[in-house]
Amino acid sequence: MKKQSAPKQGIRHAAPRRPRPLVDSILRLIWRQRRISRAEIARRKRLSRSTVSEIVGSLLPSGLVEEVGVGPSAGGRPPIVLEFQDGACVILGVEMGATHVMAVLTDLRGHVLAWRQASHAVRSDPEGTRALIAELCDACLAARPGAAGRLVGIGIAVPSPVDPGRPDHLSEIVLPDWRGDSGFTPFLARYGVPVLVDNDANLGALAEGWWGAGSGVDDFAYVKIATGVGSGHVIGGRIYRGATGVAGEIGHMAIDPHGGPCICGLRGCLATFVGAPALVGRARALLAEYPASALASQSVTLDTIVAAALGQDPLALRLVQETAEYLGIAVAGLLNLMNPSMVIFGGEVARLGELLLEPLRETIRRRTLVSSVAAAEVRMSALGPQAIAIGAATLVLEAALADPSLFPHAVPQKEAG
Repeated sequence: MKKQSAPKQGIRHAAPRRPRPLVDSILRLIWRQRRISRAEIARRKRLSRSTVSEIVGSLLPSGLVEEVGVGPSAGGRPPIVLEFQDGACVILGVEMGATHVMAVLTDLRGHVLAWRQASHAVRSDPEGTRALIAELCDACLAARPGAAGRLVGIGIAVPSPVDPGRPDHLSEIVLPDWRGDSGFTPFLARYGVPVLVDNDANLGALAEGWWGAGSGVDDFAYVKIATGVGSGHVIGGRIYRGATGVAGEIGHMAIDPHGGPCICGLRGCLATFVGAPALVGRARALLAEYPASALASQSVTLDTIVAAALGQDPLALRLVQETAEYLGIAVAGLLNLMNPSMVIFGGEVARLGELLLEPLRETIRRRTLVSSVAAAEVRMSALGPQAIAIGAATLVLEAALADPSLFPHAVPQKEAG
């Protein structure tokens, strides 16, 4: 990847907040509506047509908005229709899992244009992980000619709480070998665009809210189950991160105070029962009782456990039932405490579908208030395994729509009128 000039800001959690001029809000309106006329913009924003025309005139050279024809007339001159150009720019989204890295290249509507994934010992090899992120990002950009020059930014989802005040800091408890430093700063110079970082479950929730099962839902929770267990919470249509970015660590909710030790230093956390290492360990412990299990003749991983369960393997089905019970305890507490209208499950277990959801719902029904259950829909992710990487790209899109100067061909910020 050819190096570009580095942007002025460093690693960020989100775009810096600032007063939004009219051009910002109008650009976002055009993006949201996809197609709209100047007259309709003026009506919705309660602005004069001359003001709207001046602002739209400043947007057209950016390539983000184009005139695409004539709309129906209600009398008088037919309006010229404006269309937001989803393909004008691209965004890179990276999911840094505990044992893999995925990169996606999206347009400005969350559509995946290219993606690459590779297994890697992320927790124990920070330098190799950063090199792999760059390799996968370069491969995604190379898959779309000219994409590098249209890149808005890079979003990175990390398996660690992220403090908005220190977005380059990673938890030394969760990722001890990273010594608290993400080391993402060289990406600023390498790609010449902003780099935004957030927790993986938060970005799973962001993706579901913008493009997936949570679209149009103001209050929901996203629970990711992979190597660890995490959750992201949308309250009033916005991600809730807590005072220091650690909201949503459902994996460290105590299920059994006398249970086994967790990496966080506590005992009996949810992650010690339903995270990938816990499920693999439990499967191996039960193999003697199920010698005919499909898992007895292959490597036991979360992926093979899920595949075996889908094939109605008795051992794997037992693990699904146990997982549903433990998850149900945690989610019931979540519903009673926060009363979201929906809980969405993602990660590798999403492939189980109703096989997990049916017993999970039953556990929840036994452990929640009736009104809480009646209001809550429990379902699987609609975005599949790319959800969190898409969420990382969406973090950049959200920032750019709030601050259009982040787009490669910066939208003029001069106020009209």
